[in-house]
Amino acid sequence: MPQKLPIRPLTRSAFAPFGDVIEADPATMRFINGGTTERFHALGHAEALGEGAETIISLFRGQPRMLPYLVTMMERHPLGSQSFHPLQNRPWLVVVAEDENGRPGVPLVFLARGDQGINYRGNTWHHPLMALEETSDFLVVDRSGPGNNLEEYVYSTPFIIAEIAR
Repeated sequence: MPQKLPIRPLTRSAFAPFGDVIEADPATMRFINGGTTERFHALGHAEALGEGAETIISLFRGQPRMLPYLVTMMERHPLGSQSFHPLQNRPWLVVVAEDENGRPGVPLVFLARGDQGINYRGNTWHHPLMALEETSDFLVVDRSGPGNNLEEYVYSTPFIIAEIAR
């Protein structure tokens, strides 16, 4: 029987062990362009490790995941960070896990608002993109280049994300 995973709100402090929450933070705001633009500065840090590596920007179009949903696998990128930011202001799920001796532990599930992005640190266990309700586009900043930057793990017993409490 799959273990049920609670869904918690995405906050900077709760997500800190896994990376950065990217959202407008008044503490980082500065005016630029003659005072016509608010810049929310350095909300995350891209990592691209290894010779010939580069940081790239892509669009991902995620198909919606229907709940209940079975979490059967996780992945990580040992050579770089991976950042996701929704473009249509739709809520989405972020699923991460602590590393336990080279394997992901019990997943944690966060409900991200449509104005919140995240940046997974390199080597952070996470589930692939989890759009909700509608097909959704995400701006993605990650690493490209030589070397194996993908590791996947399949759980022997899946976990279940049952529903979002409204």
